[in-house]
Amino acid sequence: MTSPHRFLLSAPRRAVAVLAAVGAAAVLVTGCGSDSDADKKSEASSGTSEGGTRTVKDATGKAVQVPSHPQRVVTLTQEDLDAVLALGIKPVGITNGQGLAKPPAYLEDKVKDVKVVGNLLQPVIDKVVAAKPDLILAGDMQDEQMLKQLREITPATLVTMAPNDDWKLSFRGIGNALNATDKANKVISDYETKAKKAGEGLGDNKGAEVSIVRWNPDGPSWMEKKQFASGVALDMGLKRPKSQDKDGNAHTPALSLEKINEIDGDWLFLSTLTSDGEKALKDVQEKPAYKDLNAVKKKHAVTVNGSVWSTRGGPLASQVVIDDIVKALHG
Repeated sequence: MTSPHRFLLSAPRRAVAVLAAVGAAAVLVTGCGSDSDADKKSEASSGTSEGGTRTVKDATGKAVQVPSHPQRVVTLTQEDLDAVLALGIKPVGITNGQGLAKPPAYLEDKVKDVKVVGNLLQPVIDKVVAAKPDLILAGDMQDEQMLKQLREITPATLVTMAPNDDWKLSFRGIGNALNATDKANKVISDYETKAKKAGEGLGDNKGAEVSIVRWNPDGPSWMEKKQFASGVALDMGLKRPKSQDKDGNAHTPALSLEKINEIDGDWLFLSTLTSDGEKALKDVQEKPAYKDLNAVKKKHAVTVNGSVWSTRGGPLASQVVIDDIVKALHG
């Protein structure tokens, strides 16, 4: 899947699994406790079979046997990649980033010698086979034919994201699948501490209203409050403009210039995902309607990386968003 809209609730392949997936990822997170006793807790809560495997439920509610301690992990989305790297695991196969023909730039240094097995959610089967995975993290894959082929490579193939999951829930599910629940919980705790501290250190901009917008070829869309970057901003104690105070993890349809006021705020964070979107943003920046925005007049309009800000996110991406906000608002 190469669509830049894949994190939206409105995307067709997400709608297919909404009813089956609601709450299922929560079931995937099947226990805490130290990593040293993870097998015992897993046996009590999710069932452990002989041969060094554990049974977990993926984000669709499917029971899957996974290795007790996976050694060769393949990730099919940048969110899965972000998660395993945050847990200290280096995968043996990855896919290119969202809208990219290479790994995500913010993770590139960490995966220089890792084989690329295809594009986002479009793995090349022969390359996956060559990676010899014992666990495949398939993101929000809903192509049943592709999932069938992947499960022939290894039955330990997990859909890790459901339509309504936020990144923390998906990450904890991945942590459980990797038998690293304690580590996952610590990563989330450390993130929340950092986000709160960063927000409290913003001086006069503490609690500011931030508008988070992706510019598409046909106009701007603002992000709902539960979308990844929006959630990070809220965890920092920032607010959204009243016109954008809407729950959900999607974004609005592209707005016309007549409705451009909806993207205004104390600060305006702008991202793009395609060259066409980038061109459209540059073109509109010369128009009076854009120049009349309060954030623009105050020079509070900031361009950020869409491959981080416009995705479903992960722990390492959250650090990028925090740093971007601090750099802009604190200077």
